[in-house]
Amino acid sequence: MTAVASKWGDLAPRILSAAVLLAVGGSAIWVGGLPFALFAIICSGLMTWELARMTKGEGYDASLLLGLLAATVLALNLFVPHFYVVPLLLLPPLIGLVAPRRDAAVFFVYALIILATGWALVALRQSAGLVPVLWLLAVVILSDVAGYFAGRLLGGPKFWPKVSPKKTWSGTVAGWICAALVGLGFWQAGYGAAALLWVSPLVAFAGQLGDIAESAIKRRAGVKDSSGLIPGHGGLLDRFDALAFAAVLAALLLPALQLFARP
Repeated sequence: MTAVASKWGDLAPRILSAAVLLAVGGSAIWVGGLPFALFAIICSGLMTWELARMTKGEGYDASLLLGLLAATVLALNLFVPHFYVVPLLLLPPLIGLVAPRRDAAVFFVYALIILATGWALVALRQSAGLVPVLWLLAVVILSDVAGYFAGRLLGGPKFWPKVSPKKTWSGTVAGWICAALVGLGFWQAGYGAAALLWVSPLVAFAGQLGDIAESAIKRRAGVKDSSGLIPGHGGLLDRFDALAFAAVLAALLLPALQLFARP
């Protein structure tokens, strides 16, 4: 009984945190416009703050300032969409390198990905409409759920034990299969192109790599969660790490492959 409870001990907080985030984030996505932009700005700032805290070195802790700066430059890019404000997205990653920092290159790349994610999601919602964002969320969330249950029920060889000891090949493959089924569903419903059948697993794999990358950062920092922002679960990076990598890849592939018709 104890082993079973330990095996599924994190299921309840995962469901609760997912429900709250789904209600808040889902409402913002559905409405779009300013509410979704503000949601993306706030989340990006908080995720940058979490990343800065996990990678900070000795001396002054500029994590809060970096989080505020990230939110500010993203807001400028979303509300003042001119070419001369785009380079400002480099400021938080670059300034983060000035202070003493462990794994400076990791911070630079991941902070840039966080900001690119916030920008890409809002741009995708505004330019392509609701359906592509719903597809992206369905791929990331359902592949994660499939991987969670398959990994615990089937077990088997670990995917990358040194970085993420809980992830198994069975869970990883289950996530790909589930993502392909999501793509099949959108295609058959007439909401996307047939290429979604192979693009969806690719985006899911990008999400899995995002999850692994954040796990590696937490292991090096010696922390279980990126923060305590979400009671009973952890931080925003713990919930949006997969979405970050998946959103950036989707933002590159969707217009190039014309996977969804313009609204």
